Amino acid sequence: MIKFKTLKWKNFLSTGNVYTELDLDRNPSTLVIGDNGAGKSTFLDALSYALYSKPFRKVSKPQLINSINKKDLKVEIVFTVGQNTYKIIRGSKPNVFEIWQNGKMINQDAAARDYQEYLEKQVLKLSHKAFSQVVVLGSTSFVPFMQLSSMNRREVIEDLLDLQIFSVMNNLLKDRVSSNNKDILEIDHSINLLEEKISLTQEHIAELEADNRKRISSNMIKVADNTAQIEGLKGTTSVLTEELESLKGLVKDKQTIKARYEKLKELRTQLNSKINDLQTQLDFYESNDQCPTCDQSLEGDFVENAKCNHTAKITEVESGTVQLQTQLQEIEVRLEEIAQIQEDIIVKQNELSEVQWKSSTLVDTNIQLKEENSQLSDAKGSKAKEQERLTGFETKLVTSEQSKNEAVMNRAVLSVVSTILKDTGIKTKIIKQYVPIMNKLINKYLAAMDFFVQFELDESFNETIKSRFRDDFSYASFSEGEKMRIDLALLFTWRSISKIRNSASTNLLVMDEVFDSSLDSTGTDEFLKIINELTSDTNVFIISHKGDTLLDKFHHIIKFEKVKSFSRMAS
Repeated sequence: MIKFKTLKWKNFLSTGNVYTELDLDRNPSTLVIGDNGAGKSTFLDALSYALYSKPFRKVSKPQLINSINKKDLKVEIVFTVGQNTYKIIRGSKPNVFEIWQNGKMINQDAAARDYQEYLEKQVLKLSHKAFSQVVVLGSTSFVPFMQLSSMNRREVIEDLLDLQIFSVMNNLLKDRVSSNNKDILEIDHSINLLEEKISLTQEHIAELEADNRKRISSNMIKVADNTAQIEGLKGTTSVLTEELESLKGLVKDKQTIKARYEKLKELRTQLNSKINDLQTQLDFYESNDQCPTCDQSLEGDFVENAKCNHTAKITEVESGTVQLQTQLQEIEVRLEEIAQIQEDIIVKQNELSEVQWKSSTLVDTNIQLKEENSQLSDAKGSKAKEQERLTGFETKLVTSEQSKNEAVMNRAVLSVVSTILKDTGIKTKIIKQYVPIMNKLINKYLAAMDFFVQFELDESFNETIKSRFRDDFSYASFSEGEKMRIDLALLFTWRSISKIRNSASTNLLVMDEVFDSSLDSTGTDEFLKIINELTSDTNVFIISHKGDTLLDKFHHIIKFEKVKSFSRMAS
């Protein structure tokens, strides 16, 4: 059983930088009241966020951080499971997620997603869907069991009945089945390969006995032919090597040419810069008659002489630039020639590599042929060796066939287990045993709220509802108040089933504004009777903004209020 102890939070939604703390197991029943927006439902979101990293209501994660302080959101919850005490610390800006067990933090080496999965499956053993059906009943984000899809209904029930283990086992089984099928394929491949090797070896032994001489003669002819080809390739190799050396000699000056080209380009840049400087000075004398430094007038003769000197220098530098450009063009032509020669070198090198590879292959082939001839020359020894190989293949074949028989038998066993673990197997049998209990409890709680109908869930969790006059109804055909009674009956039923299974059983029950909408006064009184019956081992929190008429019906009252834009607990 999960027994929730304390919950505290700060900088969460409208709560400020001071912790708000609730004792979750202090009182059998607690009424939580406050004006709209005062933050009375905040603890429900804090509880869901601490356990599942998401609020109960439809609020995005960035919106959870207090919009004024904008940092240091933190929620802590303490609960016990059996003899172990757990504390979960979760926060944002900075991000925090810690799981403490009996005062020691559980290893965080795994990814956050795996850490959360550990919390839900190993510690809580309660999914968020089941949490929303067993622990919390709300009027906003809560989706009643009867409004869930068939698949989600089944997930909730499987959580309550501890049937997830069969799903885990089924997933493990799928891996085993996949591995088994792979083993059988590999064994079949091995058997086929061994049978082929046995067949080839038997043929080889027959060939050894029948035509060793013929094969030796044939191999000798191949060796001679390969040798002739090798000699021809040697000549081709020599020619290609000479051509390569000749081509490489034509590009020996490559680095010198490239260095000179880069130097001339740099010189051209300097000359262009010099022309620009001279032109700037010439433009100054043409457009100014006063020195900008000393504010003295520039004499006409001085200006004319300066202009003539700068014009002459510009002409001289431009002439040098033209000569330089001519040299650059000559070098570019040479570089293009070098590039073309290098392409020719690559072509020749590829040709040479191909010839050398062919020659090497022929040499290796001759070695293999000569080794084979050497073995064939001793026909008796070769036959004995092949017979030994044949015996080895046959032994391996027997072993492989035994392994296949075992794998096939294992596949049959896995098939039976797979049938058992399917949704239509053992899970359905277990659910079938609990459906009558569920229906009995549901009708018990409905009758306790003066709602006299015959409510039945089938094994697929589809409802059949009949009145005293045996009229058939569906959940959707009832009023909101009647639907709320059905929802409450289902909630109490799931909690009762949880106690039977001792998996999702918990001391905490939170109801958000259930008195504020669909329940009339009669339904409210009957509901409170049921609540009083539960308080022996349950801590019930009722959130309401119309709690004035309920103050005397609860063991403890908590009021939330808003002061200077921050929510706080007033009592």
